[in-house]
Amino acid sequence: MKIVLASGNIHKKKEFAEIFHGHTLLLPADLGLDFYHEETGTTFLENAMGKARTLRRMMQETGKDLLPVIADDSGICLPALGMAPGVYSARYGDLAAGGNLTDAERNQFLLDKMKDKEDRAAFFVCAMVLIIEEYRFFAAQETLCGQLARRPSGCGGFGYDPLLYLPEQGRTVAELEQPEKNRISHRAKAALALKILMEKREIP
Repeated sequence: MKIVLASGNIHKKKEFAEIFHGHTLLLPADLGLDFYHEETGTTFLENAMGKARTLRRMMQETGKDLLPVIADDSGICLPALGMAPGVYSARYGDLAAGGNLTDAERNQFLLDKMKDKEDRAAFFVCAMVLIIEEYRFFAAQETLCGQLARRPSGCGGFGYDPLLYLPEQGRTVAELEQPEKNRISHRAKAALALKILMEKREIP
């Protein structure tokens, strides 16, 4: 089955393609669409649903085949910061910096915010939505818990992966091999839940 991922992130496409083995993952650009959705939701689920509906509407307005759409919204939450950055994870620090930060700069911004905090608890959240038809969709939300490292470590993954240390693994998410990450990550667990639903219900 062909599925369109509501994202322009090639790293996500690669990760999703490995999880949804047996299906063809496309990006909006593969369909000639210049996809953009402003994240105005107050929850991860609202943002994921907003992305999915925006992409589906774009496909409909441009006469594209209405393929199933998957969208996700992910972020990192830290109890010591009142669960920030949360839904603002992807743009955390941009306002203070007066422009878009790189992943490395954003990671450093978060480390600076946490430099005097003893509570290093942190967890990733991923809300994921699969829209089959206008009024037919499935959603899943999962987490990956760990601690915020004192410094970035590892070169795999993207975003805050170098900062989330997993005590049971003895490594950060960025130090995991991709097959390991695909077993335990918040995004992988949410995607697997949707994949099981797809196969169980023989979607579409």
